[in-house]
Amino acid sequence: MRHGAVRAVRVLAGGVLVLGASGLLTGCGLLGGDNTDQICADTKKAFQQYMTQVRSVSAAEPGQWRQPTEQLAGRVDGLAGKAEDAALKKALKAEADGLRKAAAGIGTGDAAQLNGVMTGTPQRIGKACS
Repeated sequence: MRHGAVRAVRVLAGGVLVLGASGLLTGCGLLGGDNTDQICADTKKAFQQYMTQVRSVSAAEPGQWRQPTEQLAGRVDGLAGKAEDAALKKALKAEADGLRKAAAGIGTGDAAQLNGVMTGTPQRIGKACS
């Protein structure tokens, strides 16, 4: 379990770097006319806060990641509900669903699903925000 949790921390940290490179964390939506810029900025903030929170959790205690992961899923789902752009709404809903599924696994020490979700986040959300 410990190895999986340490790997998850590395993937999560790497995911934040990739999120920045993808546009999610740097220049949000260019679509204009809707609330894409604000939703993307709020999504960026949610992921940054999540990363800060899980970095403070011991890799030996992966069960403590469940609650922050569930909270992130709730925040992302809430942002999806506010998104006016259909592609962004769909991407955020899918992300929230993936995070909820991953939260169950991470609570038992299985970081594989969370790794998968976080690895794909930059592409899915970054694309919708550009």
